[in-house]
Amino acid sequence: MADIDDKLPFAGLDPDRVIRAVEATGRRSDARVLALNSYENRVYQVGIEDATPVVVKFYRTGRWTDAQILEEHVFTRELAELEIPAVPPLRDEDGRTLFEDDGLRYAIYPRHGGRAPDVEDLDALAVLGRYMARIHRVGALQTFQARLDLSVDEFGHRSREFLLASPFLPPELRPAYETLTADLLTRIERDFPPLSDFHCLRLHGDCHMGNVLWRDEVPHFVDFDDARNGPAIQDLWMLLSGERPQRIAQLSEILDGYSQFADFDSRELILVEPLRTLRIMHHAAWIGRRWDDPAFPRAFPFFADQRFFSEHILSLREQLAALDEPALEAY
Repeated sequence: MADIDDKLPFAGLDPDRVIRAVEATGRRSDARVLALNSYENRVYQVGIEDATPVVVKFYRTGRWTDAQILEEHVFTRELAELEIPAVPPLRDEDGRTLFEDDGLRYAIYPRHGGRAPDVEDLDALAVLGRYMARIHRVGALQTFQARLDLSVDEFGHRSREFLLASPFLPPELRPAYETLTADLLTRIERDFPPLSDFHCLRLHGDCHMGNVLWRDEVPHFVDFDDARNGPAIQDLWMLLSGERPQRIAQLSEILDGYSQFADFDSRELILVEPLRTLRIMHHAAWIGRRWDDPAFPRAFPFFADQRFFSEHILSLREQLAALDEPALEAY
């Protein structure tokens, strides 16, 4: 692999190189290239002569090993072969799904259109729950061997350590952040059962509504880039939104559908607010870790402002209160 500048991981990735990479897999491009929204990786739609366009994803160097990427590919292929609407990468004539162009690894996907599911459509949520249960039944057949486990250490402690050692936290807010995050992590580790107490399975890992494309009354699950091992609730809580009564109604419909195909351990519901807290902490650190990538200051210009961290600390204070609330319960 060629050396890649960690601060400019996608430097030189212009339309000509994108087309070259796609054509190296045996497809002939019609030279139409459209950049799609993606920050962690780089994703493009590329037109193909006399065929449907494809989507090519270039992986951020140093984030995943080849083995970890291929585990994701195998998982989505398993799902697709069972007619579960995940979107696996396309294979070349030799059966390969992971390719390399001058140090950048990439995969080719079929293009799938669709819209985000309507969270107010309770019937749609039940359908979503049924398909999520089917994903989890396959995920439970084994665990990832190369990919990571969902953990408080990675999402919580390491995120906190990064921001405290970084120049991003304004000095006047540092004491508040340091104390508050220490309290949150203490609460999570002291007052809630560890993630390892629950059945561990292969997860989508980042299953928010933006990664679900609704088409023809069926949800299509995309972007398994954050797939990892963990409890089922990690793939369910991010589908919920709104105030507590709304989230309870949504959860009830999702679990009603889910229970038709898989058992759900209701004890996992106590993990919703700890997992939300960890995600909030991890997201802020993720932006900071990627700040040298020019795409991040453009996408998150507010991150460099004191206001961002004031609001971040406010969100974490709200989470401290949320940890005291009773766990969500389905009807």
